[in-house]
Amino acid sequence: MKMSDIPFDVTDWDAIAPTEHRGEAGVARWRTRQCGEIRVRLVEYSAGYVADHWCSKGHILFCLDGTLDTELADGRRFTLTSGMSYQVADGAEAHRSRTASGAKLFVVD
Repeated sequence: MKMSDIPFDVTDWDAIAPTEHRGEAGVARWRTRQCGEIRVRLVEYSAGYVADHWCSKGHILFCLDGTLDTELADGRRFTLTSGMSYQVADGAEAHRSRTASGAKLFVVD
């Protein structure tokens, strides 16, 4: 990830209208900023959220609140709680997320 041509800016996340993305179950609400080629998001998963697809996009993901369970296509599973993060490259390992109780995430991809 090369970050270039992004001037200094401050984001008031509450001022960005969320977009809804339905999962297999539950909903994800994204507040999104596009900064050149970099997408920055504040994502809130509802309780009971289950992703409806395997994702191959690379992310840097930080769990702000709640618990997020992530499954990799090879069967490995990881649980993030508040203060934890994961990193994965584009095309490296397909993954999908779910949360029983809900989660709030900061994502850069």
